[in-house]
Amino acid sequence: MNPHEVWVPLSMFIGVSVVLSLWVWFRYKAKKELQETIRTAIEKGQGLSTELIENLVNPPVSPQRDLRRGVIGVLAAIGFALFALILGEEDAVRPLLGIAMFPLSIGAGFLLMHRLGRSA
Repeated sequence: MNPHEVWVPLSMFIGVSVVLSLWVWFRYKAKKELQETIRTAIEKGQGLSTELIENLVNPPVSPQRDLRRGVIGVLAAIGFALFALILGEEDAVRPLLGIAMFPLSIGAGFLLMHRLGRSA
């Protein structure tokens, strides 16, 4: 067995795990800092309105959010498809095009939600 046959898939899973762990860590850190800011303001006697706390905890969502996510999903699918075609391996083209269908479907769903949400 070639050592590269083990390390390539293993490094992919390690990379995904590191990215997800960093994402969770930075979200935790941001929420912790928000709580410390609110706590400091309360300790100093500053009044916090319920509207301010609501905006801090649940920031307003941009109406363009679904559009941005949809475009990113579609472009990720195009990237997978181009990678499959440029790779040139006949055995790899169909599986990579199949993988590209997931971000394409999700991106199309976000674009549809953007379109339906705008008309409502």
